[in-house]
Formats: sequence, structure tokens, C-alpha cells
Amino acid sequence: MLDGIRGAWIMLGECVRMSLSNIMGNRVRSFLTVLGILIGVAAVIALITTVNGFSGSLSSSFSAMGAGTLTVSVTGSDLKSGLSRQDLEALSALDIVDGVTPNVSLNARVSRGGSYESGISVSGRNAYYFRQNPAIVKRGRAINHTDEDNTTAVCLISADMVETFFYGEDPIGESLYIAGIPFAVVGLLDGEGGTAIADMLSGSPDILIPYTTALKLNSANAVTSFTVYLASGVDSSDATDVLEGELDAMFSFEEDCYSIMNMSSIEDTMEQMLGMVSALLAGIASIALVVGGIGIMNMMLTTVTERTAEIGLKKALGAIPWQIQAQFLIESFLLSVIGGALGILLGLALSLVLSRVMGTGFVISTGAIALGAGFSAAVGIVFGWAPARKASRLNPIDALRAA
Repeated sequence: MLDGIRGAWIMLGECVRMSLSNIMGNRVRSFLTVLGILIGVAAVIALITTVNGFSGSLSSSFSAMGAGTLTVSVTGSDLKSGLSRQDLEALSALDIVDGVTPNVSLNARVSRGGSYESGISVSGRNAYYFRQNPAIVKRGRAINHTDEDNTTAVCLISADMVETFFYGEDPIGESLYIAGIPFAVVGLLDGEGGTAIADMLSGSPDILIPYTTALKLNSANAVTSFTVYLASGVDSSDATDVLEGELDAMFSFEEDCYSIMNMSSIEDTMEQMLGMVSALLAGIASIALVVGGIGIMNMMLTTVTERTAEIGLKKALGAIPWQIQAQFLIESFLLSVIGGALGILLGLALSLVLSRVMGTGFVISTGAIALGAGFSAAVGIVFGWAPARKASRLNPIDALRAA
């Protein structure tokens, strides 16, 4: 029994040695054959690793932008179209809430002198918004509680508005007409926008005004969109439950009057989308592996034909079919594994370069490496089986006669 196992190991080692000798003896052909597997594995590794790194960076960015906030969109009911100022103050008084920032948006015609622009994005915010986003004010002052209480016609404008209406002038203290109403320019916006989810989704407005003034311009008395800033240490899921209870009471427990969005739901959706994209790209890249496998099969079939005399001689000296088959199968397997190993190294290098160029994190995906290695080994076995079987079934007399 032990002698049989020892003999099998010796024969296996000899097959590996002969396979490597044959591969090195045909370097150009072997390289071209390995190239298909190498490209396929490198593509799979690079794409999956890059997508994973991009996903991690995107999740971190999303978390940073929406950490500790909930965004509420109100559709309203027949009796209540939105939330009043008193409702917002009631929500702000909750223990779980640090503050609330309403978002009243409109598009208006803006003019000054003989210049005018239509469809300018105007957004109404409150003083708390500027406390949470102090960097948004580049110069001048922010909107304060007095502006809210008195529905003051003051505004902060973006750099584009400065270039359009105040080119070469200092806009602070000047007037700008919004929807035909003169507004005093009290500050300049930095242009980066806020960090809340609402700002991320809607983009940076051209002009910010007090939200009470924006409601007046909209001929409305209710807020339909606002962001809730949670108190320190409050879990967003728990806060969502509490907020739902308060909003249900405000809308007399009618259904479908509002929706609450937090960053975790956006992250889940984004991860699902990136997972689908990753799987799709990996599937496309795997086509190169199949092409490489066909190249291996073609080379091994050619090798069988070229080595017909060798096969006939081995069989004449007593080699049994499974030994012949094992030798050719090992040679096919080694070609594929060599291509797979080189492909993994190339794929990781490409992924590292792409992550640096894209500015995302580089995370080595063990799953992608296992997929590439396993796929390359499977390709070598599957596509090497037919040539190996053909070699093992050659008749020794016919093989020697053909030679």
C-alpha cells in the first residue's frame, strides 16, 4: 500500500517535471497561451478590487455627509399640506433632536439694472442651518432669527450670481430683485454647499434667503421638506421611530403623508447597485478567461499531435492510459495556474494604479483573488481534459506508425 502511494507520488513529480520542461521548451507558444488566462484573471481582479475600493470610499463619503441627520419629505393630507413653524419648533424640542432646518425651494426671475436671469435656484433656510454649516458663508453674515421672525428680504448669493449681476463690484449691501422684490445682499456663499442629505441630492442653490420669506414668495404657509439634525449619540433608527410617532400625530394618523430618509437606506441601495455592477463587470471579464481556456485547448491538441511518437513509445514501454492523461492534464493545469498567478499580480497592480488615479481606497479583495485563482485552475482542467483524453486513447501501434 505504502509502496503504491510512494510510486504514485514519484510518477506525479515526474509528470510535473516533464510538463514544465515541455512548457519551457515552447516558450513563445506557452506565453501566448498563458496570455489569455493572464488578461482574464487580471481584468476580474482589477475590476472587482477597484469597485470594492470605490464602494468603500463612497460609503465613507455618504456617511460623513449624512451622519446624524434625517431628511423628511412631506406629501401632506387633505387637511394639512405641510408643517407649520410651530410644528417645526415642536420637533426641535424633542430630546433626540438637536435642531431642524427647513428647505423651501423655488425658481425665480432675478434681475438688477438691465440684467436678468430666469429659473434661478432660490432656497429658503433658517438660522440653525448656518450654525451647522458655518463654512458656507464665504463673506458677510448669515441669516439670523430676526430675519426669520420679520420675513426680511435679505439674501446670500453664489459666485455665479456675483459674476452675473455684480461683475467688478462688491455685492454686499447692494440690492438684487428676486421675483420683482428687492433683496439686500448680506453675504456670499462658498459654493461647496451644506453637508446634509437634502443639499447632496438637490445641489447648491444660487441664492439663500430666510425660509419664511421663501414661503411668502411661494404663497405657501407650510414646509414640505426639512432636515432633522439628531442629538449627539442618538441612533438614527431609534430616532426615525420617535419622529414617525410625532409626525403621525401631527397628521392625525393618516397614511402616506410623509417619508423619512436616512443615510443607511441610501447606503444599502448604493451597495446593491455597486454589487450588481461588480458582478456584471466580472462576468464580462470572465469571457477573456473562456477565450484563454480555448487557447489552452488548442495548444494542447496541437501538442498531442506533435508528440504522437512520444505517446506511442511510452505506451509501448508500459505506460497506462491514465498516466498519459495525467501528464497532459497536469501540463494544461500548470499553464492555466501560471497565467492565473501572473494575472492576480497584474490585476492588483492595475487596481492600485486605478485607485490612486480615482482617489479611492485600495482594498485587497480575497474573494476576487480566490475567484480568479479558482477560475483559472478550473479552466485548465476543463479545457485540458479533452486533449489529455485524446492522448491517452491513442493506439501505440498507430502512434508509432504515424511517426
